[in-house]
Amino acid sequence: MKTFTLKSIGKNTDYMTIIREMDDGFVVRIVRDLDGFEDVKTDYISKELFESCIRTGYLTEIKERISVSA
Repeated sequence: MKTFTLKSIGKNTDYMTIIREMDDGFVVRIVRDLDGFEDVKTDYISKELFESCIRTGYLTEIKERISVSA
C-alpha cells in the first residue's frame, strides 16, 4: 500500500493510503488531523482525479513507511 500526504492549510498533516486498486480508480483511507482528533474516512477516487492530484502537487508520495491509525 502506498501512502501520500495531502496538501493542507496550516500545519495539519493529513494522509491518504491506497487500500485497493480497481480498473477505474482506487479505494483509499484518508486520515485528517482536526486539532488533535483524527477523522478517518474510506472513499473512492478515480484514476483520472488521482493522477491530476499528483501532477498538481496536492498529493505527494511518502517514501518512508509511517504509522497511520485506522
